[in-house]
Amino acid sequence: MGRSFEFVRPEVTIAMTALQQPQHPVLEAVVAITTCLEQVADANPTFMATDQKAAALLEIARAKAQLAELELRVLAAADDVAAETAARDVAAWLHHHTHQRPEDLRADQRLAAALDRTYHQVSAAMRAGECNPAQATVIVAALDDLPTDLDPEVKTRAEEALVGYATELDPTQLRRLGRRILDVIAPEIAEAEEARRLAAEEAHARKKTRLTMRRLGDGTTRITAVVPDATADRLATNLEAFASPRRDDGTRTTTGDYLPYDRRLGRAFCQLLETLDPTRLPIHGGDATTVIVTIDLDQLRTDTGIGQIVGGSPITAAEARRLACTANIIPAVLGGPSEVLDFGRKERFFQAAQRRALLLRSATCEAEGCDIPGTWAEAHHWLAWAQGGPTDIDNAALLCSHHHHRAHDTAYVHERLPNGDIRFIRRT
Repeated sequence: MGRSFEFVRPEVTIAMTALQQPQHPVLEAVVAITTCLEQVADANPTFMATDQKAAALLEIARAKAQLAELELRVLAAADDVAAETAARDVAAWLHHHTHQRPEDLRADQRLAAALDRTYHQVSAAMRAGECNPAQATVIVAALDDLPTDLDPEVKTRAEEALVGYATELDPTQLRRLGRRILDVIAPEIAEAEEARRLAAEEAHARKKTRLTMRRLGDGTTRITAVVPDATADRLATNLEAFASPRRDDGTRTTTGDYLPYDRRLGRAFCQLLETLDPTRLPIHGGDATTVIVTIDLDQLRTDTGIGQIVGGSPITAAEARRLACTANIIPAVLGGPSEVLDFGRKERFFQAAQRRALLLRSATCEAEGCDIPGTWAEAHHWLAWAQGGPTDIDNAALLCSHHHHRAHDTAYVHERLPNGDIRFIRRT
């Protein structure tokens, strides 16, 4: 007599075994949920009253948040499930049994750990159906980005505020609020933290900056670039001047067929390159865009101040001081209740004759041991303009871009050696 075999999926065996044991309230609740859903599996909502459909949709959204919190709560306590089968972690175990995307499961595992370990107000809001998983993820990310040395009481207030806004804002809006949450709950420390964050962003942007060009073989080249926001703002200012030309009387000029915006920007980029003065390129890559940066005078003199490119991005005071050495930036320095104390003039920037004199003095970057050609370097105010430094040769240093950034980096001090070289020393 032949034998018969019955194949049972592992997840079915696990569920059947669990159901044969005394049930934990969590498992009882899950079984009750699935049982209720089975009861309406064939129900057609087409003929529901409109108000009942609306109520059902809202209740389903609330239930999804509550069920997600329960799943995260179990997930945070399920390391033993992975250990039982030597799985790498519970996310890997779940991927094997449920075939969900592994990256989603690992994100859930991280969120579960954060809620279980730290952010209990967020998990409580999810249990109440007042915060969905996407909102919870954004809130946790915002709280994790707060300074590690922040007073715990302030961080608790930040969590409470963000959770409260979850009933009014979607995840994108919450993300924006999360970046400025200290402005809401602790404005007295928000400015210094914003300056710290911007400095970190600028350092990150410099590290990520890159540009590639690839010929497509049809007479065109694809240019792909990642640049700092402030650089993009300057480029956009130039491109808009070409892409949206206006007559002297302020009216638009329209010639030929209308072009889509991206094509107009592409042509504007070509025109921009054609208008560069090639005689200046070896000196400083052409004139920079004239941009207005507003900043308080006291902030410009400190390391924690924040400037604002008009119509563009915020920048640190250090970056504003650096740009003031090389770009046609008009610093609108404010005092009192936003009163303009001084609009800088382009004469504050080193002129072509001064640059030539600097090249005669030093053929390379003046930083000790640096051999970057002086024609690639930038003129730096030894005594910053914000501190009253003049724009003359005796107050000038020729520095490559890297060392110019270090000259405005508060992590370093620099001194001029007897031979004229500039030595940089990291602060301790």
